[in-house]
Amino acid sequence: MDIEAFCKNKLEKLHEEGRYRIFADLERKVGSFPKAKRYKNDGTSHEVTIWCSNDYLGMGQNEKVIQAMQDATVKYGTGAGGTRNISGTNHSHILLEQELANLHQKESALIFTSGYVSNWAALGTLGAHIDNLVIFSDELNHASMIEGIRHSRAQKSIWKHNDLDDLRSKLASYPADIPKLIAFESVYSMDGDIAPIKEICDIADEFGAMTYLDEVHAVGMYGPRGGGIAEREGLMDRITIIEGTLGKAFGVMGGYITGSETMCDFIRSYASGFIFTTAIPPSIAEAAIASIQHLKSSSVERDKQQENVAKLRAALDKEGIPHIENPSHIIPVMVGNASKCKWISDWLLDNYDIYVQPINYPTVPKNTERLRITPSPLHTDEDIIKLASGLSELWSQCALARAVA
Repeated sequence: MDIEAFCKNKLEKLHEEGRYRIFADLERKVGSFPKAKRYKNDGTSHEVTIWCSNDYLGMGQNEKVIQAMQDATVKYGTGAGGTRNISGTNHSHILLEQELANLHQKESALIFTSGYVSNWAALGTLGAHIDNLVIFSDELNHASMIEGIRHSRAQKSIWKHNDLDDLRSKLASYPADIPKLIAFESVYSMDGDIAPIKEICDIADEFGAMTYLDEVHAVGMYGPRGGGIAEREGLMDRITIIEGTLGKAFGVMGGYITGSETMCDFIRSYASGFIFTTAIPPSIAEAAIASIQHLKSSSVERDKQQENVAKLRAALDKEGIPHIENPSHIIPVMVGNASKCKWISDWLLDNYDIYVQPINYPTVPKNTERLRITPSPLHTDEDIIKLASGLSELWSQCALARAVA
């Protein structure tokens, strides 16, 4: 087999379908977010405004967070020194896990190298080691959750997105004595909709099922202390495991789960994705602690971010740019064509100094291609006007339908 020819053919198909992914070469600068320098292939560079960052609150450039990371690097060095089991557990890891357990009002927490790994390892371990467990997974769950469930080889049942009747029906079709786990997200990142957590918990209680809630797009963003949607709605105590990330609103990197001491110890002891990987550096852990503690006591960033979300939605409405209405901070601007979606993104970047990444299949279904926009508290009114007017001009050039007021 000519593997080079095979790979080239596959790549050519991605180009033909308009969904070949190109990385934007960016240089973030402290104090300038959401501005960044973009390097082009011809060796030139220019300043751009980022509109698709998962650093939702700009905490990656918060002075307290930077100082904590710098101090920890000087004090502890760069790496963790090993896996958590073999010399890699630094005191900073223990403190971070205590901080996360407190954030979600759980007995314990366990940190991983990323949110992807925490989902993959936790769900994979539960499914593989709990005899006869059936995992009921929302059909729009993240790839990391899907991969974890698949890796576990546990029996799974996919229920229609946020459809409580379908969930209840699926649960009722299994014997009462079979262990069950409902896996779902709070904020779904592509449409920006929010799960009916209370109602799902009610159904879980009805059928004696455990609950696993992915809050990666909600931690730091919602609740009086940034504990997520479950905190905002007073439901954290009803969730068996709450999973989150340190790499989005907290502005650092890493993932985690929180739950009972026994549950976290069980996953710690059996998850290969935890046991056999190097621990995150102490400097990362210390920066995360600083970010979490800041957002526990400060709502300034959340309030301003929500204000900018409302402003941008209003500006898009004024221009007739179609976007999915939802109660979250994510604004999906719907294009519905892979080639046009990429062209708009490229033109904004090259001619308007605006960077917003096109979202194409397989991340979203074909014909639902979109620009996923995430306003930050640091975008200005001028930034908002420039984005909305730029989209309006390109909408006309692409002959795309406008939303009816």
